[in-house]
Amino acid sequence: MRVISGFAVASAVIMSGAIAPAHAIDVQVARACDALVARAFPPRQPGNPASGSARGGAKDQRDYFNRCVANGGKMDDDTPPKSK
Repeated sequence: MRVISGFAVASAVIMSGAIAPAHAIDVQVARACDALVARAFPPRQPGNPASGSARGGAKDQRDYFNRCVANGGKMDDDTPPKSK
């Protein structure tokens, strides 16, 4: 029993130091970036978001959103990179 409780305490100490705190983004930045992503990656069929994107995939959209957040909600180049 002593070994298990010692392992649990050691694991808790290691895990608490290994977890990096996540930083929240501003609501206005998130909304602006969401609108930019929607404009840069339109759906294949207008009005049907389930049809997929006409340009790029989910990873491209995620990368574009993350770059937008890193730039504070402003994108100099509104055109996303061409998908392969």
